[in-house]
Amino acid sequence: MAKLGRELKAQGFNVIDFSLGEPDFRTPDHIIKAAEHAMYDGFTKYTPVVGLPELRTAISKKLKRDNNLEYGIDEIIVSTGAKQSLANAILSLVNPGDEVLIPTPYWVTYSALVKLSEGKVKYINCTIDTDFKLTPAMLEEAISEETKAFIFSSPCNPTGSVYSQSELAGLAEVFKRYPNCFIISDEIYEYINYTGKHQSIAQFPELRDRVAVVNGMSKGFAMTGWRLGYLAAPKELVQACEKLQGQFTSGANSVTQRAAITALSDDLAPTYKMVEAFRERRDYVIGALKAMPGVKINYPEGAFYAFPNISSFFGKSDGTTTINNDEDFSMYLLHKAHVTSVWGSAFGEPNCIRLSFATSIENLKEGMLRISKALADLK
Repeated sequence: MAKLGRELKAQGFNVIDFSLGEPDFRTPDHIIKAAEHAMYDGFTKYTPVVGLPELRTAISKKLKRDNNLEYGIDEIIVSTGAKQSLANAILSLVNPGDEVLIPTPYWVTYSALVKLSEGKVKYINCTIDTDFKLTPAMLEEAISEETKAFIFSSPCNPTGSVYSQSELAGLAEVFKRYPNCFIISDEIYEYINYTGKHQSIAQFPELRDRVAVVNGMSKGFAMTGWRLGYLAAPKELVQACEKLQGQFTSGANSVTQRAAITALSDDLAPTYKMVEAFRERRDYVIGALKAMPGVKINYPEGAFYAFPNISSFFGKSDGTTTINNDEDFSMYLLHKAHVTSVWGSAFGEPNCIRLSFATSIENLKEGMLRISKALADLK
């Protein structure tokens, strides 16, 4: 969709992009300055495969400070983005034929990595009626002694749903009865949280030795292009990830690692300022979508996405274009309103589309107005 949007822009159309999952803010100045100092100080050489000891120490302290999680530096590995952290964990854990549970909607890379590992994905369908969140009863129905792994995110991309401590505790009770199931918890949107304190499923002592916490710098610090993620997990898994990463990419970027030390250790005020801007945008977008007849929307408590159910428009037409599915709907918005989105089937939910509100409030107001007018033409 981003590519199609760029093509329309090149033709002279004013396209508003709601497709990209990327903060529109600049990386905070103190982090940029730390990178500059690192280069002049000579931190431009190869790094250890697992990451600089100073960075892994900073990550360990961050996990204790923000999440009350105890991880030694030998239980932490730094990678070229959280996506590589996920890839390392899944490729290390999943063998051909292994069953992996993924609740839908989900970030598209989860299933792709399981397939690369020749595992079998078993989806658990979560709907807007449960705020797109998995319940213990749903997990109990899907899990078995044969389940090798479970992958989820909180806050969630694409729904913005956030699991509370009590909701995670309910899931933990189920996982306790299935000790062969490893849990991969994607927490990359940790700081983009409008409910208060982030909750990690790694907090439950009975699960701690079979949870991999994945996080990174992209979302909370507006460092998408810096490419740095990390994984905290049992030592044996970290060692397996190190073997894989040593052959794929080796150590992550040296300058980025030095900047990340500063980002994780210094004042988080710039991050919280970004979150407040996202909160204002969220409130505007959800309010605008709720006012559109036929649109059903949950209230995202994290991340920077709206994930409206637009299935009531299936079968409708503006006289020229007929909407048969979510892909048709996204293409209709692109060509009719010149607004980009991502169709929900990419995330395992074909009744929805994803709209990113990681853009200016001016763009959001114009984009919502265009969408409203385009929907009004569907009969």
